Amino acid sequence: MNSASRASLSQQLIDTCLAMNAAGINQGSAGNISLRFENGFLITPSGLAYDRLQPDNIVLVALDGNCKDRMKPSSEWRMHRDIYLKRPEAGAVLHAHPTFATALSCLRLDIPAFHYMVAVAGGSDIRCADYALFGTQQLSDHMLSALDGRRACLLGTHGMICFHDNLEKALWLGIEVETLARQYWHARQAGNPVILSAEQMQEVIEKFADYGKQPAGED
Repeated sequence: MNSASRASLSQQLIDTCLAMNAAGINQGSAGNISLRFENGFLITPSGLAYDRLQPDNIVLVALDGNCKDRMKPSSEWRMHRDIYLKRPEAGAVLHAHPTFATALSCLRLDIPAFHYMVAVAGGSDIRCADYALFGTQQLSDHMLSALDGRRACLLGTHGMICFHDNLEKALWLGIEVETLARQYWHARQAGNPVILSAEQMQEVIEKFADYGKQPAGED
């Protein structure tokens, strides 16, 4: 891709960051978003507020971790890199610190099948990874374990991370995970949520295989 393509994609990434904050699933310069690009990925820089970002602030990181840009990438670039390496279907990655997902992560709670929409993350639950210091390979390793067979997970005493085909879908999934975390939090305040069985969740997962897909040429 040429530089104009990179600039256009960088602006799309910035727009997604702003939309993430507007949706209330992130605050200030916390969190980070990336997009697969050529032999690496474009990612938000470290420490800059999203409303100050310009396309030339977005950092290109190679899959070997090498970065030649002037700006430093987000301190969490390893998590993004490892998702792109391990999950070839990943086109975009979103990491954020939404209130309810983060609260559950501080309690080291998975989100079980209290509601069928948990299947949007790819399985019958949304796991919480073990804690590790931010920006470390250990954190990324814990994340990969929690993401096995999933597109989203919580990060112990940290937040959440998810990936999808593109930026739009990654943002949608991030909002869905926080919505589920909020619903699960409130349900727990009222009692013990009823958990769907493995068989019931398998039916949902099979339904989700073509959920929302329209025949070619139709809206």
